[in-house]
Amino acid sequence: MLSKVTDNIFKLVIHIPGGMHEVNSYLIKGKNGYTVIDTGLYSKEAMDTWKAVLESGVVVEKVILTHTHQDHIGLAKWFQEHIGVPVFTSKLGYKEMLKGRNADASTRKLKGLIKKHGGPELPDHLKNDSFIFDFEPDGFFEEHDKIQFGTDFYEVVWTPGHAPDQYCFYQREKKVMIVGDHVLKSISPVIGLWTGEELNPMKEYYHSLAKINHYPVDIALAGHGEDIMDLSDRVQSIKEKHDYRLQQLLEQISEKGKTANDLCKAIYGESTLYTYISPFMATLTRLIYLELAGELFRVEENGIVYFKKTIHGSNAQRKLLKNL
Repeated sequence: MLSKVTDNIFKLVIHIPGGMHEVNSYLIKGKNGYTVIDTGLYSKEAMDTWKAVLESGVVVEKVILTHTHQDHIGLAKWFQEHIGVPVFTSKLGYKEMLKGRNADASTRKLKGLIKKHGGPELPDHLKNDSFIFDFEPDGFFEEHDKIQFGTDFYEVVWTPGHAPDQYCFYQREKKVMIVGDHVLKSISPVIGLWTGEELNPMKEYYHSLAKINHYPVDIALAGHGEDIMDLSDRVQSIKEKHDYRLQQLLEQISEKGKTANDLCKAIYGESTLYTYISPFMATLTRLIYLELAGELFRVEENGIVYFKKTIHGSNAQRKLLKNL
């Protein structure tokens, strides 16, 4: 079930229902067992996979979380309570866990955010998975810390954007970086506002993409999909795609203004409710980025937000996109 990545790192692909349909966990071999990076979603499929791994004789020493999205933290509580394995997350991740425990408040904010930006009403029966956050981690890490995974020490690198608590882990001697969902090989990670709070994660994401380019990397291990052997090239490709989408938005906005929902449909087309939220979030976070960069402004009519283009000439637009 485990595939070998390097001399002491193994990948476990966990198939999960919905979402990305699979998530990568990494097991790093040490003298006293394996360090597990991310656990997969709380689901029967994921739990059965881990049970089979453990029954094969694999001993898990500890669990480390790259970030606290459901498909990465999902079985952390299970590991801690049922397997007796300590779980470590970042201090920022713990703050996100506290929000996750209050599912009703987060759902209300998310529904209000989508409605305010022209989107549809979300159903009242959204899945409540707050229980996966309801445990106390055994310890915390922060940026610049060094953590032992197996027999090697990894540097902690904060890369917010996809999640406020997204961290990468870098092994300097072996030039290995565990990137979680910060960079994926085949698709661009969704930059969203999953707790319903209006922030500017696109700005953080651009900075985080530039940040990891300072690290020499031979292989990057992603939270979904294949390993990345050319991290710098992939970072540049993702940046160029976001640049392109920002320009698309600027070209799509009319004098009357458009909602995030209008622009999402114009760029990504129609979709079902269950495939809608990710492209909507990608659109909204780019609009907020452009707004805070001075390219757009918003007006509110009957509780709905419309974005309009700031009138200061195309030269300013080109300068903005050039300096992203």
